[in-house]
Amino acid sequence: MGQGSGIGDSGLGNTEAKAVANAESNAGSGVGESGLGRSNPQSPVTNAGSTTDIAAYLKNHETKPLLRFITCGSVDDGKSTLIGRLLYESKRLFDDQLSALEADSRRHGTQGEGIDYALLLDGLAAEREQGITIDVAYRYFDTDRRKYIVADCPGHEQYTRNMATGASTADLAVVLVDARKGLLTQTHRHSYIISLLGIGQVVLAVNKMDLVGYDQAVFEQIVADYQALAAQLGIANVQAIPLSALEGQNLSTRSALMPWYNGPSLIEHLDTVQLSAHDAASGLRLPVQWVNRPNQDFRGFAGTIAAGQVRAGDAVVVLPSSRRSTVKQVLGPDGPVDVASTGQAVTLTLDDEVDVSRGDVIAAAGDPPEVADQFAAHVLWMDDAALLPGRPYWLQIGSRTVAANITEIKHRVDVNTQERLAAKRLELNEVGYCNLSLDEPVAFAPYAQNRALGGFILIDRQTNATVAAGTLDFALRRAGNVHWQHMDVDKAARARIKGQQPKVLWFTGLSGAGKSTVANQVEKRLHAQGVHTFLLDGDNVRHGLNRDLGFTDEDRVENIRRVAEVARLMVDAGLVVLVSFISPFRAERQMARERFEDGEFIEVFVDVPLDVAEARDVKGLYRKARAGQIPNFTGIDSPYEAPETPELHLHADRDPVAEMVEQVLRVVDAR
Repeated sequence: MGQGSGIGDSGLGNTEAKAVANAESNAGSGVGESGLGRSNPQSPVTNAGSTTDIAAYLKNHETKPLLRFITCGSVDDGKSTLIGRLLYESKRLFDDQLSALEADSRRHGTQGEGIDYALLLDGLAAEREQGITIDVAYRYFDTDRRKYIVADCPGHEQYTRNMATGASTADLAVVLVDARKGLLTQTHRHSYIISLLGIGQVVLAVNKMDLVGYDQAVFEQIVADYQALAAQLGIANVQAIPLSALEGQNLSTRSALMPWYNGPSLIEHLDTVQLSAHDAASGLRLPVQWVNRPNQDFRGFAGTIAAGQVRAGDAVVVLPSSRRSTVKQVLGPDGPVDVASTGQAVTLTLDDEVDVSRGDVIAAAGDPPEVADQFAAHVLWMDDAALLPGRPYWLQIGSRTVAANITEIKHRVDVNTQERLAAKRLELNEVGYCNLSLDEPVAFAPYAQNRALGGFILIDRQTNATVAAGTLDFALRRAGNVHWQHMDVDKAARARIKGQQPKVLWFTGLSGAGKSTVANQVEKRLHAQGVHTFLLDGDNVRHGLNRDLGFTDEDRVENIRRVAEVARLMVDAGLVVLVSFISPFRAERQMARERFEDGEFIEVFVDVPLDVAEARDVKGLYRKARAGQIPNFTGIDSPYEAPETPELHLHADRDPVAEMVEQVLRVVDAR
C-alpha cells in the first residue's frame, strides 16, 4: 500500500472508494457490477411498471442511508460465503453473473453440484486455487431501507494488515465464528483491531449452525465466551445471530430451524441498527486536500469536511499556522450552498489572502483542534521488516505528510490476551503502544473523536511502501512545554569568526575498511590548514555517549541518531565534523543527512570487499564473529547497505591512504 486515502487520508481504502463511486452511480440503474447482461427477474428496477415508477425508485435510492461494514474472523469461518449469499438473496445479481457463478462453482467450487457463493468474492486466481481470501474484496448491495458496502476481509494471520484496511472505514463489523470451533486466535486478533479502530457495533455471526444440528447450547456458549472478550476490549454493542450462510438460514428472514432464537435475521439487524456518529460533536474540521486555483481571480480550498458545519460568514482559523479569516463562500459540486456538514466535499473561499496549503486544516475559530508534534499512539505494524525505534518514516495524517519516527515502544499488546509485553521492536501484524515524534506540528484530534484527524499511516522512506497504520491517543505534554529558544549568535556568525564553512564528512563502510585511518589523516591535513575540526569515531563514542548501546538493529539505529544530533550541534558551532561510523543502514544515513542544510553533508563511502576487510581484521572481530562470539556483526550476520549515491566513493582495497585523503580534500575544497 502506498500513499493515498484510508485511515485518515492514508493508503487504506482505495478499492472501497471505487465501490462507493459504483454504489452511487450504478446501483439501481440497470448497470450492475458486470455492467452488461439482463437483470435478475426479481430486481425491483425491472419490475417497475412505468417511467414514473423507475424515477420514484431512483429518487428513493438516492436518499437511502449508506452503511459500510466488514466481515472478519478466522480462516474458513464462512465470510465469503456469507456475503455471496447476501448478494444472491438481495436480488442484485445479473443473469451473466449467475451463469458465471454456476460455471465457476463447477470448476472451483467446494459444494459439489451446488453453488459456491464464496466465489462471488474470491476473485484472485490464488484465492480460488487455495479456497481462501487474500485481498480485501468490496461489494455493493442494497435493500429497501439501506445501501451497503461490505468488505470481505481475509482470515489468515499473515493478511491481518488487509483486515485493518477494510476496518478503517467501517461503521459495523460482522465477526464470524464457526459453531464447531468456537472462538479462535484470529477471532481475538480481529476483535482487538475492531476495538482499536473504534468500530462500536459488532454482529457476532455464529455460522455453520447446520453442522452442529442447530444446537442452542452451542450457540449460547459461544455467545457467552465472546461477550467476555467484548467486555475486555470495551466493545459495548454486540448482537449475536445464529445462522447458516450456506443454507441461507437467518440471513434475510428468520429461520424456522432455530425456533429458540427470537432475535432479528442478519439483514433485519443491518437494516435497523442505529449507528452513533463516530466523530464527536465539534466545530468545523476541514483538511485541505487541494488548493483550487483555476485562474488568477479565484483561490479556493477544497476538501471533505471531517466534522462540524460551515457557512459563509463563519470565523475560521488555519492550522498549524493559526492564521485567522472569515469564510466568504461555500461551494459544493453544483455551486454555492448555504451550509455544508460532515462528509460533504466542498471548496471554501476566504475573505483574506491567507497562506493555506495542502495538509492544513481549516477549523472553527472558536473551537479549533489541538496542534502538536509528539504523541502517544497505537501502531499496527504491517511490514515484513521490523519497526525499529528511531528509524525515520513518512507519516501521513489526513492530507498532510511529515517526517516522523517512533521514539519509544512503551509496550507491545498481546492481541489474544490483551497483556502488555515489553518490546524493543514490532514485527509483522504486532500492535504496540508508542511515543511518536514528528518534524513538524500537525492539527489533530484523538482517533476516538475523529478518524480523519486521528488516524495515520507510516510510509517507508526508501520504498514508499505503507508499513504501519496507527491511531493517535493524545499529545505528549512535553510537546507543548518545549519551545525553540532564539539565539542571537547563530551558525553563520560562528562560522565567520572561524573563517570557514561548517560541514560534516560522514565516513561509512565495513569494519576494517579504513574509515578511521582516512578520517584521521584528513583531520590532520585540515588542522594544519587552520581549519577547526572535530572527529567523532565509532569506537570512541561508544566509550561514553553511547556506552549503554549494544549492536542489535535497534541499538544501531539509536547509535546513529545520537551521533547525528551531536554532529549537527558541532556544525552549528561552526566546525568541520568528521564522523567515522559503520552506519550500516541507508535509512539512518538518510536521517543523518536530513539534519543538515544542503551542501553541509558529504557522504564518503570507504569501500572494500568483505574478504579484504576480514583479512585485515586488526582487532580480531571478524574471527570472533565467525566463531559466534559476536552476534549481529555487520557483514557476517547483520547486513551492510552500501550507499547508492555517495558524494565520494573511495576504493580502499586498491588506492593508497594518501591518495584517498587527497580525494576527500578535493571534495571539501570544491564545496
